[in-house]
Amino acid sequence: MLLRLRIALPDRPGSLGQVTRVLGVAGADITQITVLERGDGRAVDDLTVFWPEHSPRELLARSLQSMPDVTVEGVWTTREAPGTYPELEILKYITTAGDRALSTLIDSMPVLFSADWAAAGTETHAVVHSSWRAPEEIPFPLTPARPVASTLESGLHVISAPLPPLALVFLLARAEGPAFHRTEVHRLTRILEIFLTLPAVERGLARQLRRAGID
Repeated sequence: MLLRLRIALPDRPGSLGQVTRVLGVAGADITQITVLERGDGRAVDDLTVFWPEHSPRELLARSLQSMPDVTVEGVWTTREAPGTYPELEILKYITTAGDRALSTLIDSMPVLFSADWAAAGTETHAVVHSSWRAPEEIPFPLTPARPVASTLESGLHVISAPLPPLALVFLLARAEGPAFHRTEVHRLTRILEIFLTLPAVERGLARQLRRAGID
């Protein structure tokens, strides 16, 4: 299976090398490493690894927790293929999706961010579109002024983002793994900014809403 790990470790030469050796001994095949932040002598990294299906992921976490000064912030499944440029592929599909531009965006974001589901709704929280695995009742928060990450009382991690030209709110949710990092919020912000500048997105959504009977 493909897993994502988020770890905090000392920001000094050799620390990451020790982590990769421990993961290798445990049986994990590292395919991608992303540095999320560095500062005050610490670093936070996301690692994507192939892990045997029959092996409990708890073994992976325990192998890292045995290392001094290394903190495992989360281990969760991912569908994002390492070594690709998924943003470019998604934006390419969206430009030719016509009236399904917003639906294509929503269906793609959970894969891109190793999340569980995504949805968009109106200011009155009428659901315009939700991805696979989204619940029947979408827990839309108050529309924020800008994209923001939070954790709901239920423990669900979300990024909520306004889509001002469309008068909609976008929600990305992850039940498994750690809270969304500010780097992920920035990444989503840039994708949404590009999406909102694409030609005919607003007109296509207006037609979609009319057909669905949503004002």
